Amino acid sequence: MTSAIEFYGAQWCGDCRRAKQVLDRYHVDYNHHDIESEEGAAEKAEQISGQKHIPVLLFEDGTVFVEPTNPQLTNKLKELGLIE
Repeated sequence: MTSAIEFYGAQWCGDCRRAKQVLDRYHVDYNHHDIESEEGAAEKAEQISGQKHIPVLLFEDGTVFVEPTNPQLTNKLKELGLIE
């Protein structure tokens, strides 16, 4: 099964850790791309978002979130039917 979310971030990024906590709390699968260690990931994140900010989350419906708040992320997961 492939994930519905592509997650671009870095371990040193507080917003990335926070967003991952939301996804992990609801047991939502995502493909994590570490922009520090995965070749091309930083460029791909910037290409997707048009910004240098992380995290960048790309959802299966084409929606892109950059530095989403917990409520924004939770609402999107509900909208996609990934959580109740």
